[in-house]
Amino acid sequence: MYISEQGFVVKNEVETHADPHLVWQALVNDVDRWWPKDHSWWGKEGTFSIEPNAGGCFCESAPNNRSAEHMRITFVEPNKLLRMTGGLGPLQSMGMYGALDWTFSREDDKTTITLTYTVQGFNAEGFEKLAPVVAKVQGQQLQGLKTFVENTPPM
Repeated sequence: MYISEQGFVVKNEVETHADPHLVWQALVNDVDRWWPKDHSWWGKEGTFSIEPNAGGCFCESAPNNRSAEHMRITFVEPNKLLRMTGGLGPLQSMGMYGALDWTFSREDDKTTITLTYTVQGFNAEGFEKLAPVVAKVQGQQLQGLKTFVENTPPM
């Protein structure tokens, strides 16, 4: 973790024996099945989706025409890198902006999934308390993806 007066960088990694293609498919096609619903705007009512193309949306929708753009997709290299930009959760209302990279690398029989979030903005209280909370939540989200790919039979 790196913290400065202008923002912070948090990084989480997990390893899985799942093939990068399978992990990629779970990331972009099944996000609603593994993203923790306690980190959504509408809990169990919310449905997540990712449009895996530049300009696409990582969005959430709910009944009664409620919707939120969590992040915008800015870079796609299937099975290797998905970059999203914006502010997740409360960072959005705080006016903070960041780049969230999902990277996949394969060595031997293991896929390493790395989630790096580089955030910038102004916070009168600084980032010493906020960055560790973001790191913890990002770790939960990444673990959700890992658990999903390791426990869901391929279709």
